[in-house]
Order: sequence, then structure tokens, then C-alpha cells
Amino acid sequence: MIPEIPPQMLAAAADAPLALLMLWMVHLLRRDLMSRPEPPAAPPAPSARDDLAEFKLEVARTYVPLSLIRDLDSRLSLHLVRIEEKLDEVSRAATAAAAISGQVVTQRKVGFSARAEGESR
Repeated sequence: MIPEIPPQMLAAAADAPLALLMLWMVHLLRRDLMSRPEPPAAPPAPSARDDLAEFKLEVARTYVPLSLIRDLDSRLSLHLVRIEEKLDEVSRAATAAAAISGQVVTQRKVGFSARAEGESR
């Protein structure tokens, strides 16, 4: 007579060789990976920021007409001159207010002309 074996025990006994085989394969794969030499280090790739800057320069050189660049430069220069004049006006107003209140204020030049004088010294 055949002894009565529960079905779960039979399934476990049937799956045991497969589980052992898989464990053995994992062991062999790990051993193989550990014995491989390290791959050589790849040279550093140029950064995306440098590539983008170079592309922007190329676009500026080839696609933007020089007349537009000059126009933009003159507009920026005019705006900077206006800002400098406003700063000079505010400086004069602060000096006048300090004189009225009796405070001593040292004269300082503000703007591009002051910077140019400082560089020439």
C-alpha cells in the first residue's frame, strides 16, 4: 500500500530540484560577475551647457544680421545712459537733503564715467 502524502508535500518535493537549480545559477552568475575585470573608465563627455553655449554662438553668428545686433547695442546703451542720469539725479538729491539736514556727505561719482576714471588711474 502507498502511504498517503499530502498534495502540498508532493508539490514542494517536485519544486525542490527547480529551486535548487535556480539558486545554483544565481551563485554561478554572482561568481562570474565578481571575477570580471572592471570596465575602463569612459572619457568625460562634454557638458550639455558647453554644447548649448557653442550652438547659441553659432546661431548668433550665422542667423542674426549685424544691423540688428548694432540696433540692440545702441538701444541698450541708451537705456544704460538713462539709468546713469537717474542715479546721478538721485545722488544729487541725497546730497542736497543731507546738506539741509546738516549731515556731512562725501562726494562719490556713480555710473560708467566714474568707473572709467577709476580704471584710468
